[in-house]
Amino acid sequence: MNRSFASHPTLHVSRTYTMFGLGAGEILIILVIAFLLFGPKQLPEVGRQVGKAVKGFKETAEDLRKSVEPELNMIQQEVKMVEQDFQASIKDAEEQINAATTPDEKQTNSKGSGKQA
Repeated sequence: MNRSFASHPTLHVSRTYTMFGLGAGEILIILVIAFLLFGPKQLPEVGRQVGKAVKGFKETAEDLRKSVEPELNMIQQEVKMVEQDFQASIKDAEEQINAATTPDEKQTNSKGSGKQA
């Protein structure tokens, strides 16, 4: 029986543990390559620098979020106010249309009822 793992129906490779969108195998390969490139002496320093860079990125992203979030909230409130004004304008317009058409209908109905009687 010369079967490969890919053709076997019951064997499935699952990627449930991921970091940065990478599976454990990919991370292991990256670590081995990093070890070969930088060596055992420089690898801890490279790791610290990468850690500092990631921390700085997270802090910058958080600062950006804190500065943008109040602006977004203000814009959302303005949109709600405009929406309420728009709804009120529509309601006023409907009432004016109904008021304008109602007297005509009363006159038409009274003339029509007078002719029928």
